[in-house]
Amino acid sequence: MPELRRMLPSSNALFVFDAAARNGSFTAAAAELNVTQPAVSRMLGQFEDHLGVRLFDRKAGRAVLTEEGELLYRRVLEGFRSIESGLVEIERRRKGTETVTLSVSSAFTTHWLMPRIDKLQKQFPQVDLRFQLISGALRGPVENVDLGMRFRDREEPSSGGTLVMKEVMLPMCSPAYLGETDPAEGNTIIRLAETPGDWAADYASLLTGRRGAAKALSFTDYAVVMQAALLGQGIALGWLTVASHWLLTGALVPASDTLTTTRRICEFLPPRNRPMRPIAAEIRDWITAQMKSEIAAIDRLYPKLGAMAACY
Repeated sequence: MPELRRMLPSSNALFVFDAAARNGSFTAAAAELNVTQPAVSRMLGQFEDHLGVRLFDRKAGRAVLTEEGELLYRRVLEGFRSIESGLVEIERRRKGTETVTLSVSSAFTTHWLMPRIDKLQKQFPQVDLRFQLISGALRGPVENVDLGMRFRDREEPSSGGTLVMKEVMLPMCSPAYLGETDPAEGNTIIRLAETPGDWAADYASLLTGRRGAAKALSFTDYAVVMQAALLGQGIALGWLTVASHWLLTGALVPASDTLTTTRRICEFLPPRNRPMRPIAAEIRDWITAQMKSEIAAIDRLYPKLGAMAACY
């Protein structure tokens, strides 16, 4: 921070710079800040002199950021948003409300969490949930959020995560699709685009009884894969971390008697750039307990699958 103070003529210069960059006009920035246009121009001129670079090109009443100005503006915007987020969080805490941000897949949020969001809110009425949604594979660091769901190989070193369950999948379809048993028809296989190969080839037979040539649907977002299966468009490989709710409600049914397990496990990870907050740990424990209870219920509903033994 002493270095930052040395590099700035004044902290107010950043607010003036932000207003001018956002509005693309010194006149509009002056109106927003309730000062005169010459005052804005003078402040930004002093800022540029202090830095030794031009931040704006002045063109016919417009203020266009230079390359250096664009670089600074991106950083200023990130910093102001972070400060604003912190102030909002302080205000929420003062009012007895906490914000918790989860880094999870769009599929988990859509198909597992949303059906239970009312239960979660009743359990944690003081919490405002926010989401960092990932449409692809759950990879990458957990930073600047309170909790992140990630997969890792069992042989990889632990990062201090909490087990959600082992990675377990099961072919699933709607009851209506399963009931259409014309052998001449072929199955429609719904797959996630980034999944290598044809997962259906790993199953000697599927419970639909269809023997014709298979067709395929491919999506880049697993939430859409699950939605297509729910709408009776074919058979999807269902991750139990996502699809357990639909198995229990009967909206989806097993399209095979065989579970698939991998070397990976699903975990909740704490953020690596800040300590785990107690409220985030409570939400993590609630979700994992709910999920384990659901897998036990699936085990009772479909005992041949051996879901509990496979998942835990």
